[in-house]
Amino acid sequence: MTYPLYQVDAFTRTPFTGNPAAVCVFSKAETKAADANWMQQVAAEMNLSETAFVYPADNGHFHLRWFTPAIEVPLCGHATLATAHVLWNECKYDKQEPLIFDTMSGELMVHSEDGRITMDFPAAQTRPVHDRNDILQALKISVGEMYQSGEHFLIMVDSIDAVLNIEPDYVALKLIAPRLIIVTAKGDDCDFVSRVFAPAAGIDEDPVTGSAHCILTPFWSERLGKPEFKAKQISQRGGELSLVYQNNNNG
Repeated sequence: MTYPLYQVDAFTRTPFTGNPAAVCVFSKAETKAADANWMQQVAAEMNLSETAFVYPADNGHFHLRWFTPAIEVPLCGHATLATAHVLWNECKYDKQEPLIFDTMSGELMVHSEDGRITMDFPAAQTRPVHDRNDILQALKISVGEMYQSGEHFLIMVDSIDAVLNIEPDYVALKLIAPRLIIVTAKGDDCDFVSRVFAPAAGIDEDPVTGSAHCILTPFWSERLGKPEFKAKQISQRGGELSLVYQNNNNG
């Protein structure tokens, strides 16, 4: 049995930049052959930040799962973006209709609008953390405001250079910090910049991380006092995002 497998660079208009994701597309009849162990093996073979597996659901939606080379994750932005691109451009689904994905994080809706793909993702709030100097030490930085959102950590530093110059101890980070470690600062030609590390998930540094911006967007909305942003993830490959924070408390 063979399945179509695509590789897409997400969050970029330039070849060989952004975040590459693999997308494996099944029919309903084929999904029984692809269990989680098999999916994890494929993701390990692809050795990208995420490999997405998608197939039609009975309700007109799509089932969508994401795997790093090491684990299954509950939410992934760039692989969702890549999946939508594949379904519309390779599988020829109607771009006039939104794609609705049933995932571990609930329903995710994706639209095609004026040649761009927009995703409706959940926002996540943060709380201050004052007792995790071990994370700062593993990042090899001495100063930074630290926050936590679920099992993810966010550190705000005072300059773009401070973000660019981080050279983490990945072994230490893998041992002490589950999931995402996000480092961010206010931008100059954009609203904010970031880098994202996830060694516990099998990814030392993620090139561009949609799910991290579920945390970054409300975080910077509170500090900059506005809902719309241009952001850059300043990894070696780099990527750009346009973001809108829709605060449900305010409608």
